[in-house]
Amino acid sequence: MVIKELNLKDKSAWDEYVLNHPHGNVYHLPAWKDAVEKAYKFKGCYLIAKNDTRKENSIKGILPLVHHHLPFLKGKFISLPFCDAAGPLADSEDIEKALLKEAIKIAHQKRIKKITIRSTKPFAGIDEEQIINKIKVRMLLNLPDKSEKLLATFKSKLRSQIKKPIRDGLTVKIGNTELLSSFYPLFAENMHDLGSPVHSLQWIESILQNYGNRAHLVLVRMPDKTPAAGGIILCHPNQVSVPWASSLRCFNRWNPNMLLYWSFLKFSCDMGYPVFDFGRSTPGEGTYRFKKQWGAKTAPLFWSTATINSNLWINNHLSGKSKYTGADEYWKKLPLPATKMIGPFLRKYISL
Repeated sequence: MVIKELNLKDKSAWDEYVLNHPHGNVYHLPAWKDAVEKAYKFKGCYLIAKNDTRKENSIKGILPLVHHHLPFLKGKFISLPFCDAAGPLADSEDIEKALLKEAIKIAHQKRIKKITIRSTKPFAGIDEEQIINKIKVRMLLNLPDKSEKLLATFKSKLRSQIKKPIRDGLTVKIGNTELLSSFYPLFAENMHDLGSPVHSLQWIESILQNYGNRAHLVLVRMPDKTPAAGGIILCHPNQVSVPWASSLRCFNRWNPNMLLYWSFLKFSCDMGYPVFDFGRSTPGEGTYRFKKQWGAKTAPLFWSTATINSNLWINNHLSGKSKYTGADEYWKKLPLPATKMIGPFLRKYISL
């Protein structure tokens, strides 16, 4: 077994491995690495395990890592920043262990002191209770083969909330970078209202460009064509994921967000995807209840950090308290133009 860093020659084989692995997701694809390096300049260290270096299709495991750090500091390896989960994918537990061992070796050489793994499953034989995220869960919805079947499973109130914006003349457009100039301003405004720095325009553009036909930007417009809601979906044979979605509060009574999510689900069903991943939520909070009303069920996340020179993986997510507690309220009070200017600079240093 040979473990090395991903190169251009192995890129298509890596894609194929991720797309066919039962636990693969869109964030494992090298497109995420390309977007991170282009937009935010953090270096990726993507490890690949092969049993025959002469063959392109001999991959037995992968581990995507990004060196995420503040200026002039060593930071840590993360698998992966800016998304819910990646972590090791392999044919066996022993290969996962070998990949993590190599990651620790490289981190030691680079004087990086920590490695954080975010995964949808337990990894490398580590006790589940030691690494399970006890605060956040994924919200997943199993999809039928046709959107009409899914619509029929919803309660009448939910169906009415979906049909109302359509009756009122709201429209939906599914595209890519050509819709970005309409989506990004509403995305930035919504992030300001939530008290969070917004990702840069270049980051969203890089995601859309690098994922190509696996990425779609969905935009909901008011009858006068004003953008009211929008979001990004990324597609993997196992599932469709929504990393970012936003709607403007001033249009809430027209239910554009309901139409947006129905459009996500309709597209996913009709294109034959088996699962829709609504993303992470905290049980009991508003976003959790919103996702649950569509029929989504909880699934665990396994997030853990190891300090180099230690075999102990520590769960840092044992309480709901954030080190940024209170900062969101200050951010909401800043003028919107200021947050659009400062937000992208700050956001790249926040790994979640």
